[in-house]
Amino acid sequence: MQSYEILKEAFEKAGPKEVALKLNLSLSLVYKWCEPSSAGERDNPAGTRNPLDRIRAIYEVTKDRNIINWLCNAAGGSFIENYAKPVDPAGVVTTIQVMIKEFSDLLRTVSDSMRDDSNIDEKESRRIRKEWEELKCITESFVTACEKGIFGKNRG
Repeated sequence: MQSYEILKEAFEKAGPKEVALKLNLSLSLVYKWCEPSSAGERDNPAGTRNPLDRIRAIYEVTKDRNIINWLCNAAGGSFIENYAKPVDPAGVVTTIQVMIKEFSDLLRTVSDSMRDDSNIDEKESRRIRKEWEELKCITESFVTACEKGIFGKNRG
């Protein structure tokens, strides 16, 4: 889907007038964001690039995934990169061992945090989050590899 299509669907659910009102924008601007640009999405001749395209442009310039992760966190989730780490087609067992190691690292981090004072402080929470993100990334890579048939008998 194109960004303007995503916005159009979202605005239809919430109501364009309500969106304009809550964001203190003109209704015409909200509608412009829901239209394709004849020159291409990123180069809207009217100068009204929609917010999704602007966020994407900021990410492309900075390459800082914290921007994407912040948005995902605001929506109640977190960013997980698809097929982020190469998976060895010959190594289902090796890949599972890596996942188990990452899970073990996560559990060790939690245990270490609780050992001293039975409390998890902010610094320890950040370490736990880091381990969790690594585990999710490895697991997502494995699942994506399975979906792509990388571990199948007829792989190419």
